[in-house]
Amino acid sequence: MNSIVIVESPAKAKTINKYLGDGFTVMASYGHVRDLPPKNGSVRPDEDFAMDWEVAAQSKKHLMTIVNAAKTADAIYLATDPDREGEAISWHVLEELRDRKLLNGSEVKRVTFNAITKAAVLEAMENPRKLDTELVDAYLARRALDYLVGFNLSPVLWRKLPGSRSAGRVQSVALRLICTRELEIEKFVPEEYWTVDTKLTKGSDQSFTMRLTHHKGEKLGKFGLPDENSAKAAQTVIENASFTVELVEKKQKQRRPYAPFTTSTLQQEASRRLYFSARQTMDIAQRLYEGADMGGETVGLITYMRTDGVQIDSAAVNTIRNVVGEDFGSEYVPEKTRAYSSKAKNAQEAHEAVRPTDPARRPKDVEPYLSKDQLRLYELIWKRTVASQMESAIMDQVSVVSASADKATKLRASGSVIRFPGFLKVYEDAPKSGSDESKDKEADSILPPLEEGEALKQGNVKPEQHFTQPPPRFSEASLVKTMEELGIGRPSTYASIIQVLQDRNYVRMDNRRFIPEDRGRVVTAFLESFFAKYVEYSFTADLENKLDEISGGRMSWKTVLSDFWTDFISAIEGASELRITQVIDTLDELLEPHLFPKSEGGTDPRKCPSCDDGRLSLKFGKFGGFIGCTKYPDCRYTRQLSVSGNDPNAAAADGPKELGEDPETGMMVTLRAGPYGIYVQLGDAEVLAARAGAATPPPVEEKPAKGKKPKKPKKPKVPKPKRSSVPKGMDPLAIDLEQGLKLLSLPREVGVDPESGEMILAGIGRFGPYLKYGDKYQSLGADDNVLEIGLNRAVVVIAEGKLKKGRRGGGSAKSLGEHPDDSKEVTVRDGRFGPYVQHGSLRATLPRDKDKDAITLEEAIELLAIKAAKAGTAKKGTKKKAAPKKKTKAKKKTTTKKKAAKKKTNAKEAAPDTSADQVD
Repeated sequence: MNSIVIVESPAKAKTINKYLGDGFTVMASYGHVRDLPPKNGSVRPDEDFAMDWEVAAQSKKHLMTIVNAAKTADAIYLATDPDREGEAISWHVLEELRDRKLLNGSEVKRVTFNAITKAAVLEAMENPRKLDTELVDAYLARRALDYLVGFNLSPVLWRKLPGSRSAGRVQSVALRLICTRELEIEKFVPEEYWTVDTKLTKGSDQSFTMRLTHHKGEKLGKFGLPDENSAKAAQTVIENASFTVELVEKKQKQRRPYAPFTTSTLQQEASRRLYFSARQTMDIAQRLYEGADMGGETVGLITYMRTDGVQIDSAAVNTIRNVVGEDFGSEYVPEKTRAYSSKAKNAQEAHEAVRPTDPARRPKDVEPYLSKDQLRLYELIWKRTVASQMESAIMDQVSVVSASADKATKLRASGSVIRFPGFLKVYEDAPKSGSDESKDKEADSILPPLEEGEALKQGNVKPEQHFTQPPPRFSEASLVKTMEELGIGRPSTYASIIQVLQDRNYVRMDNRRFIPEDRGRVVTAFLESFFAKYVEYSFTADLENKLDEISGGRMSWKTVLSDFWTDFISAIEGASELRITQVIDTLDELLEPHLFPKSEGGTDPRKCPSCDDGRLSLKFGKFGGFIGCTKYPDCRYTRQLSVSGNDPNAAAADGPKELGEDPETGMMVTLRAGPYGIYVQLGDAEVLAARAGAATPPPVEEKPAKGKKPKKPKKPKVPKPKRSSVPKGMDPLAIDLEQGLKLLSLPREVGVDPESGEMILAGIGRFGPYLKYGDKYQSLGADDNVLEIGLNRAVVVIAEGKLKKGRRGGGSAKSLGEHPDDSKEVTVRDGRFGPYVQHGSLRATLPRDKDKDAITLEEAIELLAIKAAKAGTAKKGTKKKAAPKKKTKAKKKTTTKKKAAKKKTNAKEAAPDTSADQVD
């Protein structure tokens, strides 16, 4: 019996092919084989939402391979992924085969498996099912919705907002989240408040810190000490008082382990702990799912990575409990197995959680077979899975209150100690940063044993100023979490949504945080003004729920499309009638806090700096929006939209911006715009010249030797002002004196490299931020701050840089042996365009049907010889270019005609002979 098995990827096909016996041929569709043509009319609402499909150019070859195999197949197994997209790929392949009338006599079966292991694949082949038409309907509805929004809303954007790209159904809502957060930050007004901490000592050496909570008999709120005067007054009261312990509270707290990974939580944790983007996480997870070659056997290492589910197979749970007992001891194994349930409203794609296919396969066991990033992600998944079936952590928490004799002043301190680590033994909390870290300082402190009524010796009293902070910008982790909470999109779409926003230049990443570009803010303002319903979080979430209802067979997909289309096309028609001036006026008003922020001096931010009575406003031209004067064409002042970012017109539009005086030199630190970007400068050239002149004695004229001309006195060398570039991604208008001085102090010492013993320096060069160790340099990525990077991170960056440089020849190399001609090594490698073999500088690509793991030294030498012969033939067939004749200078002529004639003659002589460029 001849059977073919169709999967999405060649890697998956390669793994499954080894599990199935003779009579099965596994082939890959390479993703979707067809899609809606990118033109009007591909979805026709007036024809009951009829849809046209087109085989993509890159898919024709792969589809024909499947078609040819299907002609003689007795059975066709559709083994694509077990989610909505996987079901859609199988449906497309089946429809193409049906249209070509190739299903006569062939039995079609749909098989799914949650892990690519031999047992899971063979079990699925024994239990086939029919194609899930409800999942296909949900796919059709989603694809039609995305098409109708894109091909109807985008043209409105192009006509009303020149320079705009396009709009998407879910991407536009995600963009609104980022833009709304940025507006909150811009409107935020910091509030000052103070705290007072006191150092107290028990006995002679056990000191700890307590914070003022009650003053003058009243409990202090966050703003109880609003300024320095009130804080100083409280300090005086504390210094003049004596304190005894009034209350000691002790309690135990249990911390339960986290649930195993879903797609969303995997992306969030990989972002926080590994600094992976959502796309990077999913790409690496895909490779782990499809399998790795482990000692001649290809094995899928994790279960399917697109899932809403948190449950784990009972057999896997038993394996996990055994691993916990073996590695950590029986006290870490809970009495009962832990069960988790999904919080997803309708987990239609819910299978198992993302977990290792074999929990007993520890990270150290797979390390030799994985790349560094693959190993890091596998280890993260393994630890989270194992921790989910471990005992809770037990924390001892202590709170202490001390009071003055009159009870009018009270101080408080709290601390915690881990009594039993439980799951924290495997899966520690991710490191905190910023405000989160400062909040937990008090809770993480360890207090000495204290008894009520015990007298305490008072030490230093320290008032400290604070300011409230604006909400933080979204990171990939926090954006994914927010989208999931609001029901926007689905976990399998988050990575593509984020990527599209960046590809369209609607947002950019700065220190791993999203900042909306002006183009994105204008598009969001337009949609909020004229398509408000379609960027509402609740509307988008409700539509996602309807798609889930379709996949569950509870709603008709065409009914959902019809309800959506009726209102949407009316909104499109209404927006088409808008006048450009109406759109501009609306956006000008809505974006005023961003485009024209209030200045500290109280001056009118809309006053034109070029003319007396002109006002600045939003305008649009051929290439998009800009700020211009209302007195155009009499006044031609313009600037870019943004008043932040690396824009010289915004950062230093009126010349150097003074940041303050350097406390060491007394010289002014300024922010300036140069031809290569924004930079900070210490001092001024004229001031330095004057200082140099005052410090240098007047030059002494030397008497010339007999018969020689007198030498001119040497001018004193004037030191140039110290400068430092502002790195890309740092907002110039947010730079203050402190940051300016830090930039000027570069390069700075980070610490000593533990491997080489050399000092690591961080600085900014002509190619951007870098690390230097010895005489070697390593560039810093966009996620690393040159002003803040520490030794641990620097060592990791350098190590990763060495690894990349070692692989610059093209992926990790596997030696096949020595070449008989020169005894040099022949290797096989992975390249951008597929695997290849290499000998010295000569490379030869492997044929498509050749497995790189199965190639022998003899086959590699043959391929290299063929490549060398071709290269030699090409060299022989290429003629050398004729060297251009030297152009001779023409003699001066008295007439213009003679000059022109001579130039023309010289030009002809100097032109190269292009006929010599032809190749035989």
